[in-house]
Amino acid sequence: MTAKYATTCGACSSRIQPGEEIAKSGSVWTHVACADAAEKAPVAGPTARPKRTAPRPDMPATEGALEVWTDGACSGNPGPGGWAWATQDGRQDSGGEAPTTNQRMEIRAALEAVRALDGPLVVVSDSTYVVNCFRDGWWKGWLARGWVTSAKKPVVSRDLWEPLITLVNERGDVSFRWVKGHSGDPMNDLVDALAVEQSHAVS
Repeated sequence: MTAKYATTCGACSSRIQPGEEIAKSGSVWTHVACADAAEKAPVAGPTARPKRTAPRPDMPATEGALEVWTDGACSGNPGPGGWAWATQDGRQDSGGEAPTTNQRMEIRAALEAVRALDGPLVVVSDSTYVVNCFRDGWWKGWLARGWVTSAKKPVVSRDLWEPLITLVNERGDVSFRWVKGHSGDPMNDLVDALAVEQSHAVS
């Protein structure tokens, strides 16, 4: 099922854009991939008190790992899109395709970065979809179920997820860290601009 309107994912709290694949988990709508996390979350009863939760820890990173910022953009969903990655030492790459979706471009950006850069890496992304897949181990359930989500739906964008997950597991030196988008992080702003530029170039 695809979203007709923009809303907020009930599992990861990031935006769901019109056209994105969604799933119903209990009483909330989530990204298809987030359905796993939502099903494991405790259900609040009528007298339940809200819990304060500590910030979620980052994935352990190899000491001295190179940080690479990645981002994807899409004009419309689906529509013309772009992806980009960049490091603080000036290395960068970007590309675009149409039609595509924002989620596909986020995954593609991470995949291209991991393919291009050797040695220990920390992939810094503003996509909770990408980061949580590895931090929370969603991919383990996908593989165990034969590329099916816990909502019994095929994993969307398997053609990008499969090579990325394979590479990350083969290398064993890649971790992921979330950064809030449009929050003043100069490297996040850079890759966002590069990805948007590519989305315009292919439109």
